[in-house]
Amino acid sequence: MTTKRDARDVAAGPGTPDPRRWLALVVLAAMQFLLVLDMTVVVVALPEIQADLRFSQAALPWVINGYVLTAGGFLLLGGRLADMFGRRRLFLAGVLIFGVASVVCGASTSSSMLVASRFAQGTGEALAAPAALGMIPLLFTDGRERMKALGIWGGIAGLAGTLGSVISGALTGVDWRWIFYINIPIVVLAVFLIPRVLPESRMARESPRLDVPGAVTATGGLVAVVYGLLQAASHPWNSWQVLAPLLGGVALLVAMVVVESRSPDPLIPLRFLANRTRVTSNVLSLVIWAVFIGYVVLLNWYMQQVLDYSPLRTGLMNLPRGAAIAAGIVLCTVLMPRIGVKPLLTIGFLGSAAGLLLASFIEVDSSYAGAILPGLIVFGIFSGLCYPGLINGALHQVTGQDSGLGSGVQNAMQQVGAALGLAVLVTVALRHTENEVHAGTVPPVAQTDGYALAFRVGAAALVVAGVVAALVLERVSTRRRNALAEMPGDPASTTPSAAPSSKSAPS
Repeated sequence: MTTKRDARDVAAGPGTPDPRRWLALVVLAAMQFLLVLDMTVVVVALPEIQADLRFSQAALPWVINGYVLTAGGFLLLGGRLADMFGRRRLFLAGVLIFGVASVVCGASTSSSMLVASRFAQGTGEALAAPAALGMIPLLFTDGRERMKALGIWGGIAGLAGTLGSVISGALTGVDWRWIFYINIPIVVLAVFLIPRVLPESRMARESPRLDVPGAVTATGGLVAVVYGLLQAASHPWNSWQVLAPLLGGVALLVAMVVVESRSPDPLIPLRFLANRTRVTSNVLSLVIWAVFIGYVVLLNWYMQQVLDYSPLRTGLMNLPRGAAIAAGIVLCTVLMPRIGVKPLLTIGFLGSAAGLLLASFIEVDSSYAGAILPGLIVFGIFSGLCYPGLINGALHQVTGQDSGLGSGVQNAMQQVGAALGLAVLVTVALRHTENEVHAGTVPPVAQTDGYALAFRVGAAALVVAGVVAALVLERVSTRRRNALAEMPGDPASTTPSAAPSSKSAPS
């Protein structure tokens, strides 16, 4: 049983580093930057989009929700399709869909046209993101190089999330449509380079079959759960609008477990869920992305609605967080091979909590330097420590056969986390604001108090995550991966290149 790979890759041999691997990483990371960027880039531009396309207040959140819903719901399926039919092929298809949808987003003449194209963008991410991440462990067979490459990948995602506000603020001053048109040059360059620098890889089986019942239950369950979480931002948690999709989604996911346990060719092998560090890292990814997205959205609202900053100024005020995240990423990629994933994640989560706690001291007349900047820097540095470690933990001991699936799960947790942040932290802030306004508090003060409360709730969640990281995670080693070892028990998995490295990172 062998992996299907293109002729150039096979010629290199399983133990030989691909000479194109770093250029390939640039292509993959550039597209990952765009995919995450487009989740947050619309936040600052929403008022201009609403005015130009005459969005109703109820429909406006779907400019964000449409992207999150399709991306989060279809990522698992996209990851498994990449494993089955070729990771490069699915990556290219996703990039093309994302690029065409970006053009349509920018050219939208109505609210329905923009929302529909955002759904299409999310579909492009669901195909491209897991395929791209799934290729990295196969390109970087050396353990330390792989840890560094995955660290760069994870850091790029965190950096894109915060730079979305900066880029949006700068481009919205010209025309909000440019927040979508800016994707086009990178997409065109990626389409040109993908066939030239990325080798093809897929599952070892000659005729893989799609597990249709597993695909339906997994995708339907994720879509329903994400939709229910998004509905919680505008409806009470005990309303049928929230409970029906949430309970329906959970029921479908339970059915998925039953279906997968009986399937000879499952979409999600249950053995994949048996690894403690892998499962914990994915849950922790959900937490950090929920808090991160909630923090970005609420802080931007605070600066625009309470402090009356312009979109451009709001974007520029987020720059220090981007610089701080970049510093944290660099520090993490240097330290991770030396001290391991678990200490960095523990420190990163607890430090990020401290940053959010600092952010919670905002007042209605706070200065940027005194109240906003300290939280931006502290949260940025310590969250930058988390992203690379979480990627490495989420792909811990994932075989080549499940590379796309592991990547799909990790990316799905990011999107579900984003929906959770919008549902929980934004809802906490808005409900508290409404209660204070009804009690007679002036709106700016009520808004500020609501945002501060949400930041404290986010800080508490990060503290819990830090404790879980310290207690549950096991050692994530830098053992070299044999890119051709696809199946447990496959003879390829016993080749010398799969042997442990003499230097492993501590836990």
